[in-house]
Amino acid sequence: MKLKKIIYGFSLAALILAAGTGCRKSQFNINRNTNQPTDSTVTYDVVLPAALHASGVLIAQQWGPIQNWMGYWARSGTYAPNIIEETYEITTGFGNGIWNSAYDNNYDYQIVQTKAATAGAGFYEGIARIMKAHNFQILVDVYGNVPYTQALKGGGNPTPAYDKGLDIYKDLFRQVDTAIQLIKDAPISDANKNIFTNDIIFGTSQYPKGSLSDAAYSAQQKARWVRFANTLKLRWLIHAYAVAAISKPAEMAIINAEGSGFLGVGEDVQIQPGYASDKPNPFFNQYYRTTANVQTALNVYYAANEWGIAMYNGDADPRRSRFYEAGANGYTGVAYGLSPVNANIRANLAGIGPGLYKTFSAPQAIMTAAESFFLQSEARFRGIITSGSSAYTLMRTAVIENMRYLGVTDPTGSYNTYESNNATFPDVDYFAAPLAPGLPSGGLYTILQQKWYALNGINTLEIWTDYRRVPYTEVASYPGAASDHFVYGEGGGYPAGPTISVAPQNTSTKIPVRYLYPQTEYNYNPANVGAEGTVDRYTKIFWDIN
Repeated sequence: MKLKKIIYGFSLAALILAAGTGCRKSQFNINRNTNQPTDSTVTYDVVLPAALHASGVLIAQQWGPIQNWMGYWARSGTYAPNIIEETYEITTGFGNGIWNSAYDNNYDYQIVQTKAATAGAGFYEGIARIMKAHNFQILVDVYGNVPYTQALKGGGNPTPAYDKGLDIYKDLFRQVDTAIQLIKDAPISDANKNIFTNDIIFGTSQYPKGSLSDAAYSAQQKARWVRFANTLKLRWLIHAYAVAAISKPAEMAIINAEGSGFLGVGEDVQIQPGYASDKPNPFFNQYYRTTANVQTALNVYYAANEWGIAMYNGDADPRRSRFYEAGANGYTGVAYGLSPVNANIRANLAGIGPGLYKTFSAPQAIMTAAESFFLQSEARFRGIITSGSSAYTLMRTAVIENMRYLGVTDPTGSYNTYESNNATFPDVDYFAAPLAPGLPSGGLYTILQQKWYALNGINTLEIWTDYRRVPYTEVASYPGAASDHFVYGEGGGYPAGPTISVAPQNTSTKIPVRYLYPQTEYNYNPANVGAEGTVDRYTKIFWDIN
């Protein structure tokens, strides 16, 4: 039943060492010197697993501020305020880790791609192309126009020009098409040596070979990569659902003609290089415990957001104890931006939960099956996908898959109870009528609200993207409904959110819709970054056309 409801060097050798130790790589300029000896001697099969691990680190460790902005976490009273973040007055020094990590990672994928292509190792080349595309999507979604066609050339072009985000997205589809064909055509050969073990996403570190022949195992491994690639393409179509310059029917026709479909039940995309107590999962190591089994500083820094956890509490959501760990005062949170007070010290508040930090040896998710089904659900609702399971069925599967990933007991039964207990409330009930005139009914609102509930700490960038790309007026019709961003909570009977920071210094009433270009770009690539004109925290990404 409803409760509390209210109406851009670091050598590649060091990179490989980092993959073996679980340590973070240093961050550096995207224009790294290609004449470094390690670059010219290292082989693609050695670089790939290290690069994949680094992708896991990027996904695990760069999103704390957006967790706060989207209403999941907040700074606990144990720490002093982060004024820049909590007033939304972000600078060219804010959030540079995403830029540095993504370009660093893509430089290594470029080495894999180039050397694998020369050797005829299509499987390696295809994986590198997919993962590069994954990272460039992140860069566009966070920063907008970025270096692309002239990027990753090292000393060959230390000042790359910027490409339009739309043009990058368009090319990513074609890059992935090429990758899919390379993977499907890749033979079991010396060129593709050790692909079963070096692929630490869909290889033997997570899918044991057992008695399968090499040919049979390779077929399964290839199919998983292709489904991941197709799901990435579906993500991009959903992001650009309102962008006429990207043809949804034409792109879906390519996906359908390929025929492998999308990530399915139980098919999480995860990195597993062999995490252990001294080489732990990167999320665990940053947000829960150090290698010495000591509580990390960020585990003390971040607590539950008062607004967000109230919705899990009010819905009696079985995922609450997986997203959050109770504090001395139970499942209570703190208002985002609140000045430090003794009552809100971290020990008293709910913190990051076991469904997120899991164990030191757990794999690190890149994309979960739940997200795949949420994407499919919205695509079915919008008519991008025109056949197969209904939008409701796909959404239901998404939530059940999310519960499975988080470790909820009996995911299907738990979902049924959750749905029944929240009947008539559109945040859970897909078929519910509006709670009041002008408020959203079920359908699209339920899909997006449930996606908010599900991707807490797992893929917060996707939620920030939803927040920016879908105007609330798509689902709500009352006078004054937000036309420039989505609104969570209100349609299910809670206060509208994500709530704005209550920091005393804050005068902003809007959450930023992008990060600013790093100061290093203004220092070392001034002509090209300057050609982008005036860019501020409210300069929209190309798909944000509301």
